[in-house]
Formats: sequence, C-alpha cells, structure tokens
Amino acid sequence: MAVTKPTDARLSVIPAALVCAAAPAFFVLQLAWLGWVLLACGVGGALLIERGRVRAFDASLFRDLSLIAVGMLIVSSIPLAAQLDNLAMLRFTVALGGAVVVPYLLSRFAFRDHATRFPWRSRKKWGRLQWGWLVAVLVLGWLILPFYFITSGVYMNWPVVDSPELIARLFVGVGAVGIWDELFFICTVFTLLRRHFPDLMANVLQMIVFVSFLWELGYREWGPALTIPFALLQGFIFMRTHSLAYVVTVHLLFDAVVFAVLVHAHNPGMLSIFLL
Repeated sequence: MAVTKPTDARLSVIPAALVCAAAPAFFVLQLAWLGWVLLACGVGGALLIERGRVRAFDASLFRDLSLIAVGMLIVSSIPLAAQLDNLAMLRFTVALGGAVVVPYLLSRFAFRDHATRFPWRSRKKWGRLQWGWLVAVLVLGWLILPFYFITSGVYMNWPVVDSPELIARLFVGVGAVGIWDELFFICTVFTLLRRHFPDLMANVLQMIVFVSFLWELGYREWGPALTIPFALLQGFIFMRTHSLAYVVTVHLLFDAVVFAVLVHAHNPGMLSIFLL
C-alpha cells in the first residue's frame, strides 16, 4: 500500500476534512446544498493536489475521497429519522446497503485497487482484555444509557413500540443499523482514510462522519458525549484487532442495551432491569 509523503499529508488533510465536514452539513444542520459544496470542494481539491503525482499502483486520495463521498451522498438521500413501517425499513435497507456496496464495487471493479475490505476475523483468538471489554460494554451501557435516554427525552426520537410486532421490528432495525455502522464508518470510511493519514487523524475524521449520522438517527441532546468516544474506540479497537467480527460484537452488545432501554422507556414496567 502506498504511503502519502509527509509534505503531501499536511496538505491532503484539507480536502479530507472538507469531505468529512459534509457529514454534519447533511445529518446535523440538514443543509444538503452545503454538503454538496463541501464534497465537491474536498474531492476537487484532492484531484488538484495529486494531479500528475499518483501512479496507477499508488493509493489515490482523489479516488478514495470519491468513494467516501458517494457513500455519503447515498445515505443523505433518505431521511434518517427512525421509523418502523415497511416502506421506511425498505428505504433504509436500499440506501444504507448501497452506501457500502457501491463504493466497494467501484473500488474493486472500476478503480481495481480493492481499497475497501471486510476482514471478518483475524487469526488471533480473543484474549482476556477483549472478553473483558465485552462485559464492560454491557455494564457501562446498563448504567449510562437509561439515564441518557430517559432524562434527556431522546427516547422519543424513536417510535413507540407497544406491540410484539413493533418490538420485533425495533430489535431488527437497531441491530441492522449497528452492523451497517461498522461496515461503512469503520471498514469503508476509516479504512480509506488510513491509506493516506496517520491512524489518529484518520480516526478523528471518521468519528466526525459517524457521530453526525448518529445525531440525525436520534442520538441528540448530550448524545455526542457518548457517541464521540464510542466512535473513536471502535476505530481504535479495529486497528488493534483487525477484526470486523469483534467490533460488530461490541456494537451489537451496546445496541442490545439500547433496544432494551427504548422498550423500557416506552413501556414503563415492562422491563424491570434498569435503575431508572
């Protein structure tokens, strides 16, 4: 894998930051025109910076930022407010699925560099620290998430689930979006950015996109105080483990608590497992 020269890296962070800044424009401010402008400036700036410098076998910032931009445009094409009707779930499936599949196919067959990959398992077994973190995720979620969702009122950003069918739909939706988060933000955005920038810088940039999406999805009020460290930790864990299976497991355990809290908040007394 080609590594960007240090002098180029300092300049290249500008278009990368512009592309990632499109996420809060799309998902927080909900100003589509601003998101389009930022994406155009970022991708165009990358093309100008590396014009004539990138050989066929090199990692191209222009191509990689284009892949991120395409994924973000697909996601931004639908409203992200949580809904559980058939049409909404189909819309989520097509748009979020497309945001992962289209950049993958472009990278594999159009650019022929296979930049996005989904390493399901590493060769190393999970150690005590990794198993311990899984337990810690459940305990921390149980302690923090009810307080966040209920006292801030953000649970109302999710539809009322007061029947077995709606509860089942919520369970599927929360889990599916959690898996998608890792496929897009970690295995696509983060992976592409790491081809050009130091790990810490790439992690901060992917966090901006990750947290912005979660904001529109419903994690508002003081939600970023939780989602920012979560996004950074997921990137760090992926760097250490090289295992999509592990980061997905962490996310699904966290989302299992989110699901239980939402059911509890909308149906007081149904689940008597939380302190609040």
